[in-house]
Amino acid sequence: MKTAQLPPVRVEPTVREEIESVLLEGESLSQFVETATVQAARRRKAQQAFLERGRASLANAKATGEFYPLHGVLDQMRARLDARMDEQRRARRRKLKKP
Repeated sequence: MKTAQLPPVRVEPTVREEIESVLLEGESLSQFVETATVQAARRRKAQQAFLERGRASLANAKATGEFYPLHGVLDQMRARLDARMDEQRRARRRKLKKP
């Protein structure tokens, strides 16, 4: 399979220096740029999917007239987060207790 090139990007020398200062051992500037670009594209796709789900949910709520109060939803989310954090703390303690 042939590879494609990304267009060259002009940046200030300070920007290049900043990027080069965080390269991992053996990592090239090209590898860094490729990784960052792929991560940014994935993040944008995830954001777009999130917005699409939100718009679909709003359309469904309007169509059915079924809305949920903000504080009730936030309380449920907070409870789920607290439960997950407790689970992580217990797992970490178990890991630390192992000889």
